[in-house]
Amino acid sequence: MDKIKIGVVTASDRASAGIYEDISGKAIMDTMKDYLKNEFEIFYRCIPDEQKEIENALIELCDKENCALVVTTGGTGPAKRDVTPEATEAVCEKILPGFGELMRQVSLKYVPTAILSRQTAGIRGNSLIINLPGKPKSIRECLDAVFPAVPYCIDLIGGPYIETNEEVIKAFRPKNK
Repeated sequence: MDKIKIGVVTASDRASAGIYEDISGKAIMDTMKDYLKNEFEIFYRCIPDEQKEIENALIELCDKENCALVVTTGGTGPAKRDVTPEATEAVCEKILPGFGELMRQVSLKYVPTAILSRQTAGIRGNSLIINLPGKPKSIRECLDAVFPAVPYCIDLIGGPYIETNEEVIKAFRPKNK
C-alpha cells in the first residue's frame, strides 16, 4: 500500500494565535486514523482566517507536498472573516458542489443553522480539497457522509490508491471500472 499524504488546514485567527487549542484539526487527524488502512503522513497548518494565507497553504500542500487529500476546517460560515471557500475556489481547477450539498444535508439533521455553512470541495492537480465546518462533532458527521466517495475521487484524479478500514467506513468504487 502507498503511504498517503494528507494536508490538514485549520483556518482560525484565535487557534493560530495560540489563544486556544486547535481541537478541530486534531479531530480531522483522529478521523483519518480511524478511516485509513494505508500508512499516511499528515502535513498540518494552523493559520489565520486570511484568504491569501489559506490559498498559499492549499497551493503548498497540493503542489509542493503532493498531498492527495487536503482537508480544511473553519472559515465556512457567513461572517466577514470566513473566507475558506473563496480561497478553495480560487486555487481549484474544478469545484465539486455535491460535497457541500451532502454535508449541509447531513448537518441539517442536527442543527437548523447548517444552511449558513458554505462547505465545498474541489480539485487542484492530483489533490482533492474538502472544506469542513469548525466543530469536531460536525467534522466527523460531515466526513462520515462524504468519505465513501473520496478514495474513488482520488483514483479518478490520478492520486494514490486509498484503502479504508471497512469496519469504520466503506469506500465506494464502481465494479465496472
